[in-house]
Formats: sequence, C-alpha cells, structure tokens
Amino acid sequence: MVEWFTVVQVAVAVIAGLFCIALGLGGKLPNDWTIGATAVVFALLLGQVVVSLIAPLVGNVATGSVLEFWTYLISAVLLPPLAVFWALIERNRWSNVILGVVCLSVAVMVWRMNEIWFVQIG
Repeated sequence: MVEWFTVVQVAVAVIAGLFCIALGLGGKLPNDWTIGATAVVFALLLGQVVVSLIAPLVGNVATGSVLEFWTYLISAVLLPPLAVFWALIERNRWSNVILGVVCLSVAVMVWRMNEIWFVQIG
C-alpha cells in the first residue's frame, strides 16, 4: 500500500459517506451526486487493487497477513457496486443513507488494510 493513497481514499470515502447520509436524512432520493460519490469511492478501490498487485513487485511487501488484507480488499470492492444496485432498485431516501454507510465502512476497511499492510512484527 501507499500511505498517501490510503489517506486520500479514507478522506474521499468519509466525505462521500457524510454527503450521502446528509442527503438521505434530508429526504432526497438517490441521484447522480450520491451515486457518483459512491462511484468515486469504488474507482479509488479499483486503484488500490492495482497498487496492491504492483507494490510487492517493487519491494513494498506486506508485513501483516496477506490473506486478511486481500479479504478486506475484495470485500470492500464488492460493497459500493452492491449498494448502488440497491439504491437503483429501492429508490427512497434510505438508499442514500445506505450509500453513506457503505462509504464510511469502506473508509474503515481501507484504514484497517493499511494497518495490516504496515504492521510491525516483533
């Protein structure tokens, strides 16, 4: 993992999550803004997949459990598309709240992946 990219991912996911939750609690239906915010979080996760595949090849090897890291990453990558699918099927204000919760969950998962990648053994 790359630390600055992790910080960007977490910041974007938190901002997108709070934005979606605020619009959902404000009674707004899912729209291009909330789905777009979730799509940006998803795009950054796809970037993280690429970084995670390349990092070990250039000497940035994970010091924690690689299996646990990839389990978090694959789970995180699955969440945004599933939440968007749900928001498009079930179009009510709570769908925006679900999008926000998913974005905040992704932020926590990315931070945890960072901890797993850089854990110090010994």
